[in-house]
Parts: sequence; C-alpha cells; structure tokens
Amino acid sequence: MNRVLVTGGAGYIGSHACKYLRQSGKEPVSFDSLSTGWEQAVKFGPFEWGDLLDREHLDRVFAKYKPDTVMHFAAFAQVGESYENPGLYWQNNVLGSLNLIEAAVAAGCKDIVFSSTCAVYGDQDDVLLDEDCQLFPTNAYASSKRAIEEILRDFGSSHGLRYTIFRYFNVAGADPEGEIGEFHRPETHLVPIILDALTGKRDAVTIHGTDYPTPDGTGIRDYVHVVDLVKAHLLGMEWLKDGKPSRVFNLGTGHGFSVRDVVEKARQITKGTINVVEGPRRGGDCAKLVSGSRRAETELGWKPERSNLEDMIRDAWQWHQLPGYDR
Repeated sequence: MNRVLVTGGAGYIGSHACKYLRQSGKEPVSFDSLSTGWEQAVKFGPFEWGDLLDREHLDRVFAKYKPDTVMHFAAFAQVGESYENPGLYWQNNVLGSLNLIEAAVAAGCKDIVFSSTCAVYGDQDDVLLDEDCQLFPTNAYASSKRAIEEILRDFGSSHGLRYTIFRYFNVAGADPEGEIGEFHRPETHLVPIILDALTGKRDAVTIHGTDYPTPDGTGIRDYVHVVDLVKAHLLGMEWLKDGKPSRVFNLGTGHGFSVRDVVEKARQITKGTINVVEGPRRGGDCAKLVSGSRRAETELGWKPERSNLEDMIRDAWQWHQLPGYDR
C-alpha cells in the first residue's frame, strides 16, 4: 500500500484528505502538532504527533513510514493574527515547510502536493483570478504561502522535486457521511461561526467590514466544498505519478458570494434566527477573491460537484448538529 504523509492531518482539510486517500487505497500518515487540529479527527491511518520545526523528528518519520508523497496542509492560517504577528507566520509556515521539504528530499520522497491560497493574489478588484495573475499578498499568511511556493520551485530546479500547488479559495462544508467536519480553535471560518450563532454557542455573527466596494458592502469570496477540494488533491497526486510537470492550479468555482449572501442562505436552509453585528474591517482582508481559472478542470479533470452554497451549508449543518461535534 502506498503511503502519503499528510501534514496537518488532524485539521479540517487534512482529515478529509485522509479519508479520501484511504478510500483510494492509500495509507495516510497524519503528522500534526495538534496546535489547531484535534486528534479525534485522525481516523483513517497512523498518527504521529510532531512539529515541522523539529527536523530530526521529521527525518525519523520519513525513515519509519517511507512515504512516496507528501500532502502539506499544516500552517497557521488566521489572516488577522498574521497581520498582527507576522514573525509567527514566517517562522512556523516558512521555516517549518523548509524543514519538511529538505527532509522529504533527503529521504527520496520527491512528490509534494501543497496547500497554498488564493490570498497570494491580494486585492485585485474586478479581476477573475487565474494562475498567471501577478501576486500581491497583503498579509503575512499570504506572504508565507507565496514564499513556500518559491521554495518548492527552487528545490524543483536543484533536486528534481515535483509538486502540484493548489491555490484555493474559501473552503466550506463537511463530510456528507458525517464522520468528520469543520472545527477550529478558535473558530474563524464564516460557515461554522454562523452555525454556532444558530445553536447558541455564540451570541452573534460579526460582519467584519460593511464598506467594501461590493454590491452589499461586505467581502465577496469564492467557496469550495471541502470534499471537492480534497478530491482535487488526489488528482494532483496522480498528476505527479503520471510523470507530468510541476504545476499550479486554482481551486474555485468562479462564483462569488458576499458575507451577507452566506448568512441569508444559512437562514433559509436552517430556518433559524441569526443575530448579526456589524464591525470594522480586519487588517489584511481583501474586498473580493474569485477564481477565473478552468485549468484544474481542463488539465486535471476536476469537477466540483458539491461546491454550491446549499450543499456546503447543509453538509456543515448536518455535522454541526451531531452530539459532541466539537469535542
């Protein structure tokens, strides 16, 4: 059985990736420090607690499991925090990734599927973003992801490293079968925040910024269902196994929804009451991020099947209502 080292495998996206790797006949090995992930999400293969800043531990993990691919999800990913504490993001995300890449190359594991972000494009109003757009990251989170992309390119040139980079847009939803879902400490993602407000776990949803140059004044984002997202990562892994060149792919639907759109759709689906509070913009946030690329569809054969607001909110709501979802 082929093994895949999944960094951040106890996190939201990483745990979903592990489920679909297992279903495809691979053995996912979750490597996670549990600083933001939760061990109960590791259900589909071995678990190794560890920090990417610990190079010696990484070397031992590669020697023990001998993975042939790395899926790299582990990162600090709070835009506001990165704006206030950029050094934390450069140290954890960039230095940790450099350790991982060097350890992988030293172990002869030269296929890496990397979780990047559409935030590397920055705030480019009225632009449908494709992979050839210029990069203008506006916060340390985005800058750290751009730096890791450059590290991958350099190691591709010097050591024959092969990689697929996925710059994805806002991820939402949960496993339709209810085995895993979305939960962060602290929670910063819009859909679970809305659902927490519905169930009384928080008093209200705060809209951060109502004066953006958008139709209703709130930020617009392109949403992708987590299941569609991880299926793209499996396609990216097979892309490398087929001997195809390193490549960058956007993962988005090309359709943007405002914060108010998402709140209203959640109201319609749950038929509940959602208290909304308007607040100031957060530092480093952009007005609009929407994909204009079909590269993943035309080259990888990726077809997002659940990436509509209704499925994403319904799947998240189903999991959100399970007893102990946040344990």
